[in-house]
Order: sequence, then C-alpha cells, then structure tokens
Amino acid sequence: MKSSVKKLFHLFSLIIICPLAMAYKVTRCRSLFSSQGALLSLIPGKIGSYLRVAYYRMTLQKSSNNGYIGFGSYFAHPEAEMGKKVYIGSYCILGMVRIGNHTTIGSGVHILSGRHQHGYKEIGKPIQEQKGFFQKISIGENCWIGNCAVVMANIGKQNVIAAGGVVVKDTEDYKVLVGNPAKVKHDID
Repeated sequence: MKSSVKKLFHLFSLIIICPLAMAYKVTRCRSLFSSQGALLSLIPGKIGSYLRVAYYRMTLQKSSNNGYIGFGSYFAHPEAEMGKKVYIGSYCILGMVRIGNHTTIGSGVHILSGRHQHGYKEIGKPIQEQKGFFQKISIGENCWIGNCAVVMANIGKQNVIAAGGVVVKDTEDYKVLVGNPAKVKHDID
C-alpha cells in the first residue's frame, strides 16, 4: 500500500512539474533552470521534496525518482547527475556533480564544480571577469557527507566526510576524512 501511495505522489509531482521542466527543455536557458530550482527549493516538507525530485528527474543530465531533496537545496548546473536513493539535506547548493547511489548529504553542504571556478592570476583585472574552469565532481556510492562540508574534489566509494570537512583533493575508497583541508582519519574496514 505504502509503495502504491509513493508511486502516486511521484506521478502527481511529475504532472505538476511538467510545464516548468518543458519550459527549460525548450529554451535550454541556464538562468531559467536556476530560477526554477531556487523557487522549488522553498516549498517545505515531503511535498516540496517530491516536487524537487520530479523537477530534477526531468531536467538533470541523469536522475532517479526515488531520492530526497531537502528544503532550500538546489542544483546550480543541469549537467549534474543524481543516483538512486540519494538523500540531500536542507540548504545544500550542488554544482556540477555526479552523486552515486545511496549517498547521504547532510544539511548546509556545498559541492562546488571543482577548485578552479574563478580565475585570479591576471593582475589588475577584476576577479569576476577572469575565466575559470568548471569540473564535474564525482561522489562515490554509499557516501556520507556531514553537515556544512565543502566538497571541491572527487570522493571515493563509501567515504565519510566529517561535519565541516573541506575536501580539496581526490579521496580513495572506504575512508573517513576530517578537518580543513580534509585528511584521512582512518580506513573503513
């Protein structure tokens, strides 16, 4: 019974979101994608999550329909990918990222599109006008990223990133990382 009700909610959400998703798909306007995502991030509760998941299922490069996206959270780039049964807490901003299946992302997490989004080396030229480089960050499956972490590099499979951790270098599989910059505390055996 519970499974049938969930399927109905998913279907209902897709129907409601369809006009927004189609507007983005027709125009391919990145600012429309961002604006719609930010607007949908303000709808509270499970209904809001169902609507966000439906929107991103129809607009992201790849996404499943059985995750959770908390209040205030949104994707900044349509090139992002979200695996199955991903949990994203409240107030997260997600850049160009590929999130593996069964990954849990705590509240207030920021996943940037790499470490070099902004140029800064041209003396006398405003940093906002300098060219940066966007990179798709990969987060392995079954990871847990703690509250307020910042991720700028790839994370291996089944990693735990402690709350407040700042990942600036790629990680291996089965590690627990803490601190700023995040360093391996121990292996997961």
